[in-house]
Amino acid sequence: MTPYKTARIQADTPAMTRKMLAQGGDLMMVEVKFHHKSDDPGFHTHPHEQIAYVLRGSFEFINNGESTLMQAGDSVYVEPDVVHGCKPLEDDSVLLDIFTPQREDFN
Repeated sequence: MTPYKTARIQADTPAMTRKMLAQGGDLMMVEVKFHHKSDDPGFHTHPHEQIAYVLRGSFEFINNGESTLMQAGDSVYVEPDVVHGCKPLEDDSVLLDIFTPQREDFN
């Protein structure tokens, strides 16, 4: 096992910064910082299982048509191929996302 000593920035846009924290086997852990609150949930699907954990701030998470308000300490499971997205409700809100299998589109 090779620990990540420094997170690797994988994407950096005016809306968000995504850092690869660790990956190995079939798992991947990613930190996503949303710089500004937004009304756009960014709906999408992917064939991966996902757990999202709110590290900081708050979100409206929409999973398969159901809306849930989430704040620091809350988490949600997303099944593969389900339409989902989230709206950051505060500036500098941060999610910790865990995916299996690894998302090849993030490498």
